[in-house]
Amino acid sequence: MSEPAQTRAGFRSLQWLWLTAPLVILDQLTKWIVSLELDEFDKINILPFFDLVRYHNEGAAFSFLAEAGGWQKYFFSSVAALVSAGILWYQWTLPRKGCRVLAAGLAMILAGAIGNLIDRLLYGYVIDFLLLYYEDLAWPAFNVADSAITVGVAFVLFDGFFLEKHRRGQSTTESA
Repeated sequence: MSEPAQTRAGFRSLQWLWLTAPLVILDQLTKWIVSLELDEFDKINILPFFDLVRYHNEGAAFSFLAEAGGWQKYFFSSVAALVSAGILWYQWTLPRKGCRVLAAGLAMILAGAIGNLIDRLLYGYVIDFLLLYYEDLAWPAFNVADSAITVGVAFVLFDGFFLEKHRRGQSTTESA
């Protein structure tokens, strides 16, 4: 019996890791440059709403649990490692066709998780350096890894809300 058109791709789905590796390298390179050029809490104004800064985030997004006493480093490192393993497994199981946006989003999330995991393992904190603000209102500082996660999640949501319905419609039609 031949395999159905929507068979699992295995290594073929992991081809999207070509996107993960350069994002991890870019993340680590930019953090290294910031670490060389700025001391913690230093700022360089780039635009009236954007600064380069150097902050050490010991917590999660928006510095959640940053003051928790140190255990959070191990917790967030474990979560990042588990999420990374889960993404790799999930990408392995994706169908061969029709999941490009989902696979790209997962690859970006993986890059962000790995980038921030490297920081936690090396330093015990994540280096954040991009700061957007308007007058006294500021978005929490972030980095390339955080940006990759954000764009990746947007891709995954777009796939789930719009493209998954199309794939399901095709598979129903193909099986009829």
